[in-house]
Amino acid sequence: MVAVAIQGEAGSFSHAAALQAFGPQIRLVPRPSFEDLFRTVEAGEAARGVVPIENSLAGSVHENYDLLGAHALHVVGEAQVRVRHCLIARPGTALAAIHRVASHPVALAQCRRFFAAHPDIAPVPAYDTAGSVRDLMGGGHEADAAIASSLAAELYGAVVLREGLEDHAENYTRFLVVAREPAPLDRGEGGARKTSLVFTLPNVPGSLHRALGVFAARQLDLTKIESRPLPGRPWEYAFYLDVTGGPQEGGALAAALAELGSLARDLRVLGTYPGSDIPVAKG
Repeated sequence: MVAVAIQGEAGSFSHAAALQAFGPQIRLVPRPSFEDLFRTVEAGEAARGVVPIENSLAGSVHENYDLLGAHALHVVGEAQVRVRHCLIARPGTALAAIHRVASHPVALAQCRRFFAAHPDIAPVPAYDTAGSVRDLMGGGHEADAAIASSLAAELYGAVVLREGLEDHAENYTRFLVVAREPAPLDRGEGGARKTSLVFTLPNVPGSLHRALGVFAARQLDLTKIESRPLPGRPWEYAFYLDVTGGPQEGGALAAALAELGSLARDLRVLGTYPGSDIPVAKG
């Protein structure tokens, strides 16, 4: 049974991602913050950590990009979770009796149409989606209902009044799996792989163009590009990239990384792992 650290409580979408990545036989290690999650994995209190890195509606989770750069952990996997927000209440509660709904601010922001259609219902920010259901059932706050997953309702004995509160049906969150050791590279594995890396560049004209050119010249597909400011160095940035493939010896990605290393001030490969969102060509 693998110990998996998440931010938030059991029943959260991070919990759902952990179940998707590892199956039901896990020991969940809830943590109050993402920083605590990374420290828990570093300390060996959990073998894996599952962290959200981007949402198809809300965009990147910038805090977790910064934590990837600040901690010596490796990306060893990923999972995509369809985020379906539910209106959850105590058994016997009618929709007309609901005037305050609690959830994480990001979840509330993804349900703006619901609140616009129900102006008599006020959103109440909470630290966690599943935690808002747990507190609702325990009388821990004054909200009449919560927005969270159906898994949270099941775990805490609540009922789902409505499903699909999110503004857009195509609402997905991509999660990364982090560990102390890199994922073993199985050269015989036939599935698509992805490599994540972070680098910094000299602050000179054309440096980013040249850096990205090492991938374009080899027809390597970049599936994600993110920049984050460098603390203490105004207007300088760290660049995070996801690229399809693995840096097997002699391959195009290995050559691209070698050339990038000659251009970059710092370069770190965060991990190579099976890619869940890489389109598979149909023959």
